[in-house]
Amino acid sequence: MIWLVAVAVYVLAVFHRSSLGVAGLLAAERFHITASELAAFTVLQLFVYAGLQVPNGIMIDRFGPRAMLVSGAVLMTAGQFAFALADSYPAALAARALIGAGDAVVFTSVLRLVVAWFRGSQAPFLTQLTGQLGQLGAVAAAGPLAFALHHLGWTRAFGAASALGVFLLIAVLLAVRDSPDEDRAAPPRLAVLLGSMRGVWSHPGVRLGLWIHFTAQLSMHTFAMLWGYPFLVAGQGLSPAVASTILMAMTGWVVVSGLALARLTTRFPFQRSWLAVVVVSAIAATWTVVLLWPGRAPLSLLVLLALVTATGGPASMIGFDVARTFMPSAAIGRANGVINIGGFLAALLLMGAVGWILDLRADGPAATYRLADFKVAMAAQYPFWAVGVWQILRCRRRAINHLRQSDPSGLERLRRGESVEFG
Repeated sequence: MIWLVAVAVYVLAVFHRSSLGVAGLLAAERFHITASELAAFTVLQLFVYAGLQVPNGIMIDRFGPRAMLVSGAVLMTAGQFAFALADSYPAALAARALIGAGDAVVFTSVLRLVVAWFRGSQAPFLTQLTGQLGQLGAVAAAGPLAFALHHLGWTRAFGAASALGVFLLIAVLLAVRDSPDEDRAAPPRLAVLLGSMRGVWSHPGVRLGLWIHFTAQLSMHTFAMLWGYPFLVAGQGLSPAVASTILMAMTGWVVVSGLALARLTTRFPFQRSWLAVVVVSAIAATWTVVLLWPGRAPLSLLVLLALVTATGGPASMIGFDVARTFMPSAAIGRANGVINIGGFLAALLLMGAVGWILDLRADGPAATYRLADFKVAMAAQYPFWAVGVWQILRCRRRAINHLRQSDPSGLERLRRGESVEFG
């Protein structure tokens, strides 16, 4: 029950995070903004999200995940309600920043609960399942919210969305407990936790997790949260209904591929980082076919693109499983905070780059951009993939060397496919 309530809050966080994905063109019209200004909504939201990951990781380890889930629900509810009422671009930007601040604490809090309540082979499976169930929020954003925006209008649709947070806030207060150990030792002081961050940041296992998250997640978030819908509608000429359906299909595929990757990471823990590299390579190859396709790509290829890109979400979760292997549970909030910076920092940089390139190539709202403009802008993904894969391979070697020196017998158990926790 504790896990289910916490996952429900994460579903809501993903819903709020993804809500602009189907409202991007409407927002451009409502606030009379350019593509760069439209991208600034999500870039600012993710900048706040990424910037708060380390402070939130420290706060989770100090005050516990329950308190942080409560604060996250309050901030997200207030931010979405403010976004519903916003009638100017600066007010809307402030509201998205507030949503990002609330969203920032949720996922790492849920992962801390997984570590506290589940052990052994259950943990990697539930880590993956947590991430995949959270994508139900993206389904709600792509389907029901798009419907509500069309039939109810901006204010009532986003106002109704904000009300969901009140119910989940009550559920967290009633159901969630931090740990099964009622007599656990008092949490360390904030000064001690702050002093430990240098060691957490420099740990090779944490660095490996960060670069896996950075490289695997950036394309999925950029596509699902902001530029996928305009790319499909304004660029590829699909109807809004078909584009929304593709975004929802991405979420369904996230669940399916996530379960498969959870099984693979449990069975082959020593090869987890290679699994992430394989997924990123498949994403890059599929995008290459679409970008080189003469004219508009066929619908079947666009569906394939969306599904392969969506696999990056589950692949990025491997980074958190790596942290669980290397770090003690008392430090997992800080480790996950560092790792969670990766994918969202990459996504916000890529989203901003796509908007900047579009504005360089043409003047006018996002709905008027041509397919050629989108193809050039989406090619900005390649430098991120190249740097990310290089860093994964580099940090993997360092993590193996670390284990070879600190726990050679554990390294051998990991090679044999056994569940090992070195922390």
